[in-house]
Amino acid sequence: MKSKSFIGVSFIVLIFGILVIPKIIDRLSHGGVLDGNRLNKISGKESDLFEIGSAPSFELINQDSVKVTDKDYLGKVHVIEFFFSTCPTICPKMNQNMLILEKEFQSHDDFGIVSITINPEFDSPKVLKQHAEFLGVTHKNWSFLTGDKSYIFSLANKGFNMYAGENGQVNGGFEHSGLFALVDKKGNIRCRKDDFGNPILYYDGLEESGILALKEDIKKLLQE
Repeated sequence: MKSKSFIGVSFIVLIFGILVIPKIIDRLSHGGVLDGNRLNKISGKESDLFEIGSAPSFELINQDSVKVTDKDYLGKVHVIEFFFSTCPTICPKMNQNMLILEKEFQSHDDFGIVSITINPEFDSPKVLKQHAEFLGVTHKNWSFLTGDKSYIFSLANKGFNMYAGENGQVNGGFEHSGLFALVDKKGNIRCRKDDFGNPILYYDGLEESGILALKEDIKKLLQE
C-alpha cells in the first residue's frame, strides 16, 4: 500500500512539473505579475510599494481662507499629517521633519504636504498662516487646513485611521499619532513593506528612519 501511495504522489508531482512550472517560468521571464501580488501591480508594472486603497476625500479651508479638497492634490504625490499649532509635545518634531521633506522636494510642483489641525477652534486660517510663516514654509503646495472639529476628527479616526482625540489630562489637551500618510498622484495611500513583507500603512513622522523611508518612496512615486 505504501508503495502504491508513493507512486501516486510521485505521479502528481511529475504532472505538476510538466504542466505548471513551465508556465510560471514563462510568466516570470516576461515580467508577468502573479495574481497573489495584485497589491503591487500599479499601472501594469510591478512596484515595491503597497497600494492600500483610496485616501479619504476631504473639503477644508487653508491658511489663506481658500477651500481645499483632496481633488486639488490629484496629480501630486503628497504627505498628510494631523497636528495642532499649540502642540507642546510631538508636533514641533513633526513640523521639522515636514520641513526636511519640503526642502528635499522644493523644486517639484507635483509634490505637496497637507497639515490638518485637530484644534480648529483655535487654529483659524489666520493662526495657521502665522504658524506657516513661523516655520518658514515656502512650498506653494503645503496647505494648513482647518474646519469643523467633528468633521476633522472623523476624517482622522474613521477616514485615515490615524488616532486623534481630546484629553484634558495630557499636556496640550489633545492626543494624536505622529504618523504621516503617503498618497500617490492618483489619490491612493501607498507604503513600503516591513521586514516580513507586510505593509507598514503609515510612516513614523518622529524618527529619522521614517523620514528617510519617506524620501525614498516619494522619489519612486514621483517617477510613476
